[in-house]
Amino acid sequence: MASVVGVPREIKDNERRVSMQPDGATELVHHGHEVIVETGAGAGAGFEDEEYESCGARIVATADEVFEAADLIVKVKEPVLEEYDRFREGQELFTYLHLAADRDLTGFLIERKINAIAYETVEFSDGSLPLLTPMSEVAGRMAIQAAAHHLESPQGGAGLLLGLIPLMSVR
Repeated sequence: MASVVGVPREIKDNERRVSMQPDGATELVHHGHEVIVETGAGAGAGFEDEEYESCGARIVATADEVFEAADLIVKVKEPVLEEYDRFREGQELFTYLHLAADRDLTGFLIERKINAIAYETVEFSDGSLPLLTPMSEVAGRMAIQAAAHHLESPQGGAGLLLGLIPLMSVR
């Protein structure tokens, strides 16, 4: 059964990612689904509206249009309060949710009867978490960069340069 997949622009503060690249839209369209993308949704990640259109996606002007038309909403981050009213009962949501940290969001999803699947809960038969692993790798790499930033003197740090830590060979 074909469904309508909606890709709204992320509005969470400082979020520039997009939940679906144009090649993902191509794959869904190829399998008979309709993909609706809010204009500018991919801009922060370097994807223009025309790239989505050339893949068969339909570009719409507002997030309201995406939510009204879509059976499945695909996001990067959990919905923020301003998005709650856009959801309709029984709609599906696929995104990172982190529900343990957000009781209000959990209550909203239950009350509105949103069928939500959290990326961080998708598991292979071997127990690995294919959608969480890449995020963990990014976080690990960012930790070093964040630490270096906070060690700089203007940030109140000791003025240490991590790049000058001598590398020791293991024998």
